[in-house]
Amino acid sequence: MTTPKPGDPTWVDLYSADPDRAIAFYGELFGWTAERAGEEFGGYITFRKDGKAVAGGMGRMDGDDGPDQWTIYLASADAAATADAAAAHGGTVVVPAMAVGEVGTMAILADNGGAGIGVWQAGTSAGFEAIGIASGGHWSEHAGIPTWFELHTGAYDAALDFYRGVFGWQDPFALDDGSGFRYTTIHAETPMLGGVMDTSVLMPGTPASWTVYFGAEDVDKATEQVAALGGAVLMPPMDTPYGRVSGVADPTGARFSIGGNKI
Repeated sequence: MTTPKPGDPTWVDLYSADPDRAIAFYGELFGWTAERAGEEFGGYITFRKDGKAVAGGMGRMDGDDGPDQWTIYLASADAAATADAAAAHGGTVVVPAMAVGEVGTMAILADNGGAGIGVWQAGTSAGFEAIGIASGGHWSEHAGIPTWFELHTGAYDAALDFYRGVFGWQDPFALDDGSGFRYTTIHAETPMLGGVMDTSVLMPGTPASWTVYFGAEDVDKATEQVAALGGAVLMPPMDTPYGRVSGVADPTGARFSIGGNKI
């Protein structure tokens, strides 16, 4: 894992009503182990794959009836300044910048289209200790590791302006096939870690949201295992020009995607 640039996806964590069930589910599905931090960190969970930190998790707060979900964090040199910039560009600060001991500083935002996104300013932890690179279709080489991060939004142009202004995205690679499919990567050069998809034509009315893809050796088998472990299949496996993907949810409803090579 190289040092993330500002605006790079740098961490993901799970907000779950049943952390114990989540630990069991992701352990079976991806082979993750889990470590719980002390009370000073609220029992925060670090998920590891082959000993390397690949994700985090926390239990739902008392009185919160919001959905279980995965949150993607983008790197920032100054989380407080990023939160201020988000507000200035039409976003909302959901959780103001707050220090997490010496580990780093976090904030939670909603972008100008309503999609939730986290901010991480590195302290002793820069975030991922292992991450896959999905470009070239080699997702299956990174089974159980985050490989791609994607924003779905109907406010495509406005969202790109937001992330350029708030996170400094520069010179992305853009695709427009003329049929309504528009896609922009976070960066123009490798390693490309994610992108933004316009849903206004292909999936009109879909709420804006970020999703994380985890790699799999066999997308179809991993998707079947999600269902067998009590999760749900939201989008059956399908081939794309960049690999085979599916959309799923864990047993308490947190959504994520699975990606792998075509079969």
